[in-house]
Amino acid sequence: MTGPRPTISTHILDTGSGGPAEGVPVRLWRSGPSGEPELLAELRTDRDGRIRDLLDGGRLVAGRYRLEFGLDDGGFFTGLSVDVAIDDPERSYHVPLLRAPYGLSTYRGS
Repeated sequence: MTGPRPTISTHILDTGSGGPAEGVPVRLWRSGPSGEPELLAELRTDRDGRIRDLLDGGRLVAGRYRLEFGLDDGGFFTGLSVDVAIDDPERSYHVPLLRAPYGLSTYRGS
């Protein structure tokens, strides 16, 4: 394999303020062989609202992952969990989050 190492990334935009959401804690979990969750990383978004490598240097493998966004900053939503299935560990995955005071949206990014 050539090029950058595949990973999972995220980008959080606060559509209420019109800018990136800096300092948001994000946990990445992977389901283990018998289904028990394994915490892989606990990171915070940078000044641009991004975490470029949620695996924190680890290797991407096929399986089920959970991203937990800690949104408890006094607003209506206190958190969001997104479960994803990774079937091709040879490519990267991007899971953006758009947040507003009374709405959240995510999608599979490129």
